[in-house]
Amino acid sequence: MKEFILASQSPRRKQLLEWAELDFEIIVQSTDESFADYLAIDQVPIHIAKQKALAVRNYVQTAFHTQYAYMPILAADTIVVLNDRVIGKPVDKEDAINILQSLSGQLHQVITGVVLLYGEKEIAFSDITEVKFHPLSHEQICNYVDKYQPYDKAGAYAIQEWIGVVGIESIKGDFYNVMGLPVSRVVKALEQL
Repeated sequence: MKEFILASQSPRRKQLLEWAELDFEIIVQSTDESFADYLAIDQVPIHIAKQKALAVRNYVQTAFHTQYAYMPILAADTIVVLNDRVIGKPVDKEDAINILQSLSGQLHQVITGVVLLYGEKEIAFSDITEVKFHPLSHEQICNYVDKYQPYDKAGAYAIQEWIGVVGIESIKGDFYNVMGLPVSRVVKALEQL
């Protein structure tokens, strides 16, 4: 029997949880990732993660009844914030290049919101990591976007790829949070349940 449901199709979150040697089932439902302007920035990814968790809980309760109905559900969402502006996933190549040009030489925050639902219990938190890029040339950015096509990544980059190895000057906080999940905090939260 699996320990919990992961409400995410992110291969990075799957990999991180496998590295933590956790046993889980992946069930994903499409959800609206919009958010109200009045939300505090650190609440935005929590709000989106909660929508993902609720959508999976509703699906599981109606579709499976017993098999998964009593399992905890873990959902997460990651955003990048530059100068108090939320940067999501790029819509195309030009957008990815523009995003990375705006991050070049700058300090930004990566915020992952995590929500765990288990019966009436809910644990929700966000984790913030500060990342500073070296100045990147237009050619470096274009080469990265062409080779890695980071269209499914908030901020148009993945720290575990070339740009993280070469382009990042400093990190303050949880490295794995930048990959998409603050794993050690998630494990502690699962233990609380």
